[in-house]
Amino acid sequence: MAAERQVTLEVFRFDPEVDKGPRYDSFTMNVKKGMTVMEGLLHILDVQDHSLALRFACREGVCGSCAMFINGSYRLACQTQLEDLKGRRVWVGPLPHMPVIRDLVVDMAPFFEKVGMVMPWLEALSAPSGKEHLQSPQQRSIINEAVDCILCGICHSSCPMTWTKKDYLGPAALTKAFRFVADSRDVAGANRLALVNSEDGVWRCRTVFNCVEACPKNINPTDAIESLRRMLVVGRRKSR
Repeated sequence: MAAERQVTLEVFRFDPEVDKGPRYDSFTMNVKKGMTVMEGLLHILDVQDHSLALRFACREGVCGSCAMFINGSYRLACQTQLEDLKGRRVWVGPLPHMPVIRDLVVDMAPFFEKVGMVMPWLEALSAPSGKEHLQSPQQRSIINEAVDCILCGICHSSCPMTWTKKDYLGPAALTKAFRFVADSRDVAGANRLALVNSEDGVWRCRTVFNCVEACPKNINPTDAIESLRRMLVVGRRKSR
């Protein structure tokens, strides 16, 4: 039988419609090897406090729903092993700098609105023909990293520019823009570049690299933003 140890989860609680301010509630449980923070939160929900609010879906690090702030770091709760977190107490909070709907659930609507502004879909020259739009391995390799974005919102939450400039598109939206601009099958690159060519687009980034450090999928949004900047600068030179 696997050894167990006792851990206390300090969980952020706040209902803006009822509470005057946020607090942390303590929940103690026995933790087995392989148990994740997500499983700990679901244990609380099932056994200790049915009122706890949180988001989750795939439990496999694919959907991004369980993005949280755990022990002072941005993480996916479903991929974070309690065994790997040192100490007997684990602090779990919602994504910082985003409006709290309740407990660990934040308002993602403004985030997805920004993503929608960069046309996050492929535009083809003609109607679907029933055949594949072929792409070579070399062409695909350019967007391999950006394609892995799961829109968890972690990079957006960690970016100092999104904290202070509400109109800034943010690293996730700009990474998504690069993913389609650089896709060999797409024909709307010029339109997308025009959408991000503003003070609230690629020129707002200050290359702090918080987004790079925080991303749970090891994506480099700063590199994607710099690539978009280079495309815009080269385009300007060619147009002269």
